[in-house]
Amino acid sequence: MLRPVHFEIHAGDVDRARTFYSTVFGWRFQQGGDEQYWLVLTGEGPGIDGGLLPRKGPEPSDETPIAAFATTVEVDDVEAMLSIVETAGGRVAMPKTALTGMGWVAYCRDTEGNIFGMFQADDLAS
Repeated sequence: MLRPVHFEIHAGDVDRARTFYSTVFGWRFQQGGDEQYWLVLTGEGPGIDGGLLPRKGPEPSDETPIAAFATTVEVDDVEAMLSIVETAGGRVAMPKTALTGMGWVAYCRDTEGNIFGMFQADDLAS
């Protein structure tokens, strides 16, 4: 089995993206060796960390299909997180949806137009 080991967020406004992800998930950012690259530190223990860098090209529009690997973050309460996302300037791209017998999933757009997923485990979801 192969597991994700890193992700990258491409942003039109890096400072705005850092504020968004710090507010929503509590992630920390550390300047990398390149002054245009930040390491994304998501926490201790199992999981993956990533990178944040300036977008090279136009921001995706709402009509643009997903053109990148959408990273999903496990959360305790999808409904509560959707509210936090919107307060932080993000938008809901797909509302809370049941994955029968597994849990709940939702997709959002961050302040840079990138799509990410959130998953809440729940064996009783239907």
